[in-house]
Amino acid sequence: MVRTIRRLQRVPRFSSFACFQLLLACLLIALLRLPLESGVRVKDVARVQGVRDNQLVGYGLVVGLNKTGDRRQTIFSIQSLINMLDRMGVTITARDIRVENIAAVMVTTDLSPFSRAGSRIDCTIASIGDARSLQGGILLQTPLKAANGEVYAVAQGPVAIGGFSAGNGLNGVQVNHPTSGRISNGAIVEREVVSDLLNRENLELVLNESDFTTASRLETGVNHKLGAGVARSLDGRTVRIHVPDEFKSRIIELIAEVENILIDTDQKAKVVLNERTGTVVIGKDVRIAAVAITQGNLSIQIGTNFNVSQPAPFSTLGQTTVTPEQNVVAEEKQSHLVLLKDGSNVEDLVKALNALGVTPKDMVAIFQAIKVSGALQAELELI
Repeated sequence: MVRTIRRLQRVPRFSSFACFQLLLACLLIALLRLPLESGVRVKDVARVQGVRDNQLVGYGLVVGLNKTGDRRQTIFSIQSLINMLDRMGVTITARDIRVENIAAVMVTTDLSPFSRAGSRIDCTIASIGDARSLQGGILLQTPLKAANGEVYAVAQGPVAIGGFSAGNGLNGVQVNHPTSGRISNGAIVEREVVSDLLNRENLELVLNESDFTTASRLETGVNHKLGAGVARSLDGRTVRIHVPDEFKSRIIELIAEVENILIDTDQKAKVVLNERTGTVVIGKDVRIAAVAITQGNLSIQIGTNFNVSQPAPFSTLGQTTVTPEQNVVAEEKQSHLVLLKDGSNVEDLVKALNALGVTPKDMVAIFQAIKVSGALQAELELI
């Protein structure tokens, strides 16, 4: 009689904490497998029409310089000092003034939208005379005007420059630009720019770069978020949004909702060339038609050697003469030929140019030649 002995396997028991850890691990794995949201925010590629900066400019004087200010030939700085002293009750003439510690400057700044009276903004100062440095100078009260001639801010304070100069023109050292500087929080807003956002029936979003595809995608994104028919593209740069009834009294909340919508932007295939520096920037959508590229250099060197011919020692006949001998050396480097197939992308083009061993300057010429041949399926822009 055969007895079969069965051994019961013990089933392991998990604690509640172990079960929680296992569940958490499963959730993390599931989240990692989810596709990430792609695209850029609307606020990074567009702005609300009417909400923008305003440029301000003013003319002023910087005082307190250590003999590095405008010289006597800069007449307008002396005249400005005379006018300022006259307003303070001091009457003098130009021949009575000999100063080297003042400089005439232009003050510029940008007034951001919704700036309130009393807010402080940064301003930039630049010399317009022949001052050597603005180091240690103090800007006197300078009104800053907009394009309409109205004063919107007033600037004043010590100038901070990012460089220095020492010595004179023949024997001196200069770092960066000592004739321009900046005053942090140096301008006080005196007048506000009126911007009415609360009583609008429509909002218009203006793209930073004009593109019909991006405008269409922006319209689709807004309609998906707020409802069909809310947004409508007017052209390749402007999308009009009709303010829904539930956002009539919450325009700021509506703008915040729209700004954070993610859209996929589109751009033209473009190659940007800088002939001065040899910089080449190639967009990812650039395509090249079938083309053959060859690059070879012919180097010719012409030199002259001067040979001296003189008579034998102690000879009374003949005289010493110099005869020039020209040497011409022509060297042609081996030419390289690279073939690109139809529809080649940026990676194929870069590999081909690297195979040729071209320099950035040669690359600029090659791209221009490819564009002329009609093989470059992109816009070529020179800067």
